[in-house]
Amino acid sequence: MDLPTVWFLLIAALFTGYFILEGFDFGVGILLPVLGRNDRERRVLINTIGPVWDGNEVWLITAAGGLFAAFPGWYATLFSGFYLPLLLILLALIFRGVAFEYRHKRTDTAWKNRWDVAIFLGSLLPAVLWGIVVANLLRGVPLAADHEYAGGLLDLLSPYALLGGATTAALFTTHGAVFLALKTTGQVRDRAGRLAARGALATTLLAGTFLAITLTIRHTPAAVGLAAGAAVALLGALTATRVRREGWAFVGTAAAIGLTVATLFAALFPNVLPSTTDPAGTLTVANAASGAYSLKVMTWVAVVFAPLVLAYQGWTYWVFRKRIGVANIPE
Repeated sequence: MDLPTVWFLLIAALFTGYFILEGFDFGVGILLPVLGRNDRERRVLINTIGPVWDGNEVWLITAAGGLFAAFPGWYATLFSGFYLPLLLILLALIFRGVAFEYRHKRTDTAWKNRWDVAIFLGSLLPAVLWGIVVANLLRGVPLAADHEYAGGLLDLLSPYALLGGATTAALFTTHGAVFLALKTTGQVRDRAGRLAARGALATTLLAGTFLAITLTIRHTPAAVGLAAGAAVALLGALTATRVRREGWAFVGTAAAIGLTVATLFAALFPNVLPSTTDPAGTLTVANAASGAYSLKVMTWVAVVFAPLVLAYQGWTYWVFRKRIGVANIPE
């Protein structure tokens, strides 16, 4: 296996990890006004992700940095053609982070409500936009022979792309509901469990439709197998939520998200950004990659530092593994 292919797999793994971990963060933020009936309950929801949400975003930073260094051609076309949705994602993440930090600075209700809206919108908007971006990556976009984006904003808003946005939003919301059922106690846990059980069925139908259409656009034997695995994982999560096995339900939704992202990358390979107009404009693993020396240096850096980062993040989740409830939140 050559180094460009290795780095394609590493980029896929980084985005997969990001969507699994940040997925439940987004889900918690989306469900904040739904499951948090008062300020103490909303503080419970925020505190479930408080110690980990910023660490989860490291996966995105690493993926973007790896994309820039390993596939500069892919990075340049992606970040220019998808400028507006990626900018909106960035702004949403910034306001969401500010909201987490500033919500507790004052005690009046209006102040907190405004930041709660920022958390909700800062979670919902990226959840939808990431699906639109990923769907367009797989479907392809108008590219000229020099790999420059040749379309407009409306070219990114096809029915398939919008379905992708709805699918990721549904997946992340269900993932977040399962996570809250796993991490909370009392009435918040009960409401989250009931919502997860109802949402898992709708999410399974939506994700199944999206994956089925995806495989009619591009497919490989690996992509078909991964898509089937994603469907099985969602069905397993649905079953686990109904019997209140929150741990297994979380494993199921995490596996479903991971396998869905893996399906898209498997169907995309060896392309990284197909052109829907001029075939010469299609970006592939080969023509978008950096030189051999750059990839070799990056590989050694990843071998040394990746285990350290994974160990630290795993330790963080272990330290903050216990459930919390309203009783843990002071008046």
